[in-house]
Amino acid sequence: MSIREQLEENEYRILSPYASHSRETMGRDREESLCDMRTEYQRDRDRIIHCKSFRRLKHKTQVFLAPEGDHYRTRLTHTLEVSQIARSISRALRLNEDLTEAIALGHDLGHTPFGHAGERALNDICSFGFTHYEQSVRIVEKLEKDGRGLNLTREVRDGILNHRTSGHPSTLEGKVVRLSDKIAYINHDIDDAIRAGILSENDIPQEYRSILGENTKTRLDTLIHDIVRNSQDREDIIMSDRVGNAMQELRTFMFKSVYTNQLAKGQEKKAESMIKDLYRYYMSNQDLLPEEYKYHINELNEEPERVVCDYIAGMSDQYSVMKFEELFVPTFWKERQ
Repeated sequence: MSIREQLEENEYRILSPYASHSRETMGRDREESLCDMRTEYQRDRDRIIHCKSFRRLKHKTQVFLAPEGDHYRTRLTHTLEVSQIARSISRALRLNEDLTEAIALGHDLGHTPFGHAGERALNDICSFGFTHYEQSVRIVEKLEKDGRGLNLTREVRDGILNHRTSGHPSTLEGKVVRLSDKIAYINHDIDDAIRAGILSENDIPQEYRSILGENTKTRLDTLIHDIVRNSQDREDIIMSDRVGNAMQELRTFMFKSVYTNQLAKGQEKKAESMIKDLYRYYMSNQDLLPEEYKYHINELNEEPERVVCDYIAGMSDQYSVMKFEELFVPTFWKERQ
């Protein structure tokens, strides 16, 4: 019996009856030989970690554009925090931790430079529209590996697509990631906002603090324990009404106090304009796209609008600024700086 087969047997012995089992995966779009050491979900996790899109997350905005300091979250550190929270919940509920981790690590691969500002810009200007969760799936299905994609299992792709608030993941592991994403960003965005001087703990309404906790550590502890207590031995991932409502109200408070705060978001309009200028430029100069993107237009017959979105969405914050300066800022002016 191979190591993989032993791991698969262990899943049946250890995991909850509601967990996803690697041996019962709905499979991949292209059949592949099984690995002798890793389960199918472990292979998906490894493919995501080693892909280029994952590495680029370290230079993409979470909330604060170009913050001064090393301790603010980026899209990569957000992803790692989501993964850790989701794994803790899955382990406690005896769900498939490998599937949970794969979904969590891949859920934001399609995010644009400058976070939701870049997403809004591309959604506004592209006639096809643009959402980061659909782009994340497009990356793993079509863009990575020179157009071959990562050929992930259907369960992982389903979890990535449905991690948004209105999503409905088909697995409990996907549902864990969906909630963990919100738990992570609400709490680490509070932490970053306090670091930036936008908030203090005392600014958070006492009605939420009295339920969730007085600091990030206790809030995380409260939220994770509430999910585990209310989801044990159930074919669903849920929170109590009291804690769930408090988290939703805290999220609403964050939108008013941080996500639309001018100190945090004052540069977003400039970022959106820059993204739209890059889009217009490459739509008019498709021959200047990198070869891998021209291949999608010329050989795979994909719509130029979609491919230009692919290129811009894949840029890091720094790379998009560099391209903008290269294309729109006169050389003599840059040399004077």
